[in-house]
Amino acid sequence: MPASPIIEIKNLSAGYDNRTVLHDINLIIYERDFLGIIGPNGGGKTTLIKCILGLLKPTAGEILYHPCPPSPSEIANCQSSTVNCQLSMGYLPQYSSIDRKFPITVEEVILSGLSSKKPLASRFTARHREKASAVIARMGLEGMEQRAIGALSGGQLQRALLGRAIISDPQVVILDEPSTYIDKHFEARLYELLAEINKDCAIILVSHDIGTVLQQVKSIACVNETLDYHPDTGVTEEWLERNFNCPIELLGHGTLPHRILKEHKHSHG
Repeated sequence: MPASPIIEIKNLSAGYDNRTVLHDINLIIYERDFLGIIGPNGGGKTTLIKCILGLLKPTAGEILYHPCPPSPSEIANCQSSTVNCQLSMGYLPQYSSIDRKFPITVEEVILSGLSSKKPLASRFTARHREKASAVIARMGLEGMEQRAIGALSGGQLQRALLGRAIISDPQVVILDEPSTYIDKHFEARLYELLAEINKDCAIILVSHDIGTVLQQVKSIACVNETLDYHPDTGVTEEWLERNFNCPIELLGHGTLPHRILKEHKHSHG
């Protein structure tokens, strides 16, 4: 059975203070998709993510969400009288947007990803804490449960935030530059985890690291005011050059392609 669409973006435009950042974006994201979003700085990648998350209202167009029906176990574990039928999304924001002075521990960060799974004024249950412990172990953060986020390394903080993004078993996980400040050892583990997570949900991954992204995702989209979608990862240098507005060369280095900028001159009006 072909995968069903869970997010449809139709003729979307968006921006800030009367400045258009995105124009006429069209995109469909399917169940268990693994979409990589690349593009030059300032091209609108994070703006698109904010629109998908409902953090920014488009100036034109629409986004349609098609949530999957809740599973019997989700219904059984639901503590409220109604089941949330909205599309559930987990989000790992850019590292620079995190206030590291906020007084919260690793365990509390990860548990906060379950806030929508309980009544507003109630405490987290023993079952919630058991799930948090399992995620903490999965992220390699054992022994750091009560450590404040301000005392974490950059990589440890990213792991805690990824744990928060996945603990609720969302239908879509959105990651904005997740490998920033992560050490190389955990970067490899990160993509192993994402491959496991992708068996059960869709992933949208924003990254500037073209070589790594092409190795991991199933499809690719370049955002540079408009969106150019490629249904697989067999992109060409010409496709990249057209979207980045400058010459790019992909070099083979072991099994990993790398991106370099060819020597070029900018024309100035």
